[in-house]
Amino acid sequence: MKMAFYGSSLLSSYWNGAATYYRGLLKALSRLGYQITFYEPDAYDRQKNRDMDAPDWCNVVVYEATANALVQVAARAAEADIVVKASGVGFEDDALLRAVLDNARADALTVFWDVDAPATLGQLRAEPDHPLHHALRQIDLVLTYGGGDPVVWAYRTMGATECVPIYNGLDPETHHPVARDNRFVCDLAFLGNRLPDRETRVEAFFLDPAAKLAGQRFLLGGSGWGDKPLPANVSWLGHVGTRDHNAFNVTPKAVLNISRDSMAANGFSPATRVFEAAGAGACLISDAWLGVELFLTPGEEILMARDGDDVAEIMATLTVERAKAIGAAALRRVLAEHTYALRAAVADAVFKRHFEHPTVEAAE
Repeated sequence: MKMAFYGSSLLSSYWNGAATYYRGLLKALSRLGYQITFYEPDAYDRQKNRDMDAPDWCNVVVYEATANALVQVAARAAEADIVVKASGVGFEDDALLRAVLDNARADALTVFWDVDAPATLGQLRAEPDHPLHHALRQIDLVLTYGGGDPVVWAYRTMGATECVPIYNGLDPETHHPVARDNRFVCDLAFLGNRLPDRETRVEAFFLDPAAKLAGQRFLLGGSGWGDKPLPANVSWLGHVGTRDHNAFNVTPKAVLNISRDSMAANGFSPATRVFEAAGAGACLISDAWLGVELFLTPGEEILMARDGDDVAEIMATLTVERAKAIGAAALRRVLAEHTYALRAAVADAVFKRHFEHPTVEAAE
């Protein structure tokens, strides 16, 4: 079965947090027999900062960020049995969605794959004339990066026929335990790009605890933090490519996950770094969000923090032995229940159900 997937980038994680998600899911789907072509625009200097060669399990088409190139790649939707437009492509998203839907065959399955559903839904609520409102009544299926029942119900209310969360997961071939790397030796590390709906939470959950724990070392990875005032014990690494993620996760005593505002408010939206860190055997500390127990057990496989004071208290008492035990338990859990192979099986079942029964009731 042929799939045309229009997304931000498969080849580069630069200013592109969805890269790991795309890679894990699409590789797993290819192993189930899907022939996938991924279309990505040459935008945001991503092609200058590639951290992956074109894979053998997916054809990748990089197109210029121009209206003419967009029209040309959208026309190729007609070649596919499944046509996917992801959220946040980064160049003329509304025009791309319209062009892709216009070119999809009548017998093709059309999918909107939302990799930031809480933020998208917030925008839809604020903009009643947003083009996606109309498109949702034409699209066959909405898949989301996460969000649980709140996102499913919201998309149904917005007019989607069916919405199914396909959560982040682990690709054990990509994220796994490795040797420690001296570049990343510290007590607590955080990896995330500087974004408007994350920065305040980074200050509260990472920078404020660092200021209180002057005797400990903190590492900050990600793009955009160059002019951010940092405590003296916080070192900024800049962009950390995916090739270094395993070492970045396994070397510190603990690593921190900080959700974006919308995902924290909605819950049921574990970030890719949760599974990346667990897959490397890291001791993960996360800001609190609803639904975490569906993925990892608090206190045993992950440590939860309600605020920066909790982070500081955890780091003041966390021993190396306990950190290693939590990381080992998390690794066992994600290997058993949260691999991309399992996520792809869910997506595959949904796709097949649509082709076997084109008029399908929404998933519970």
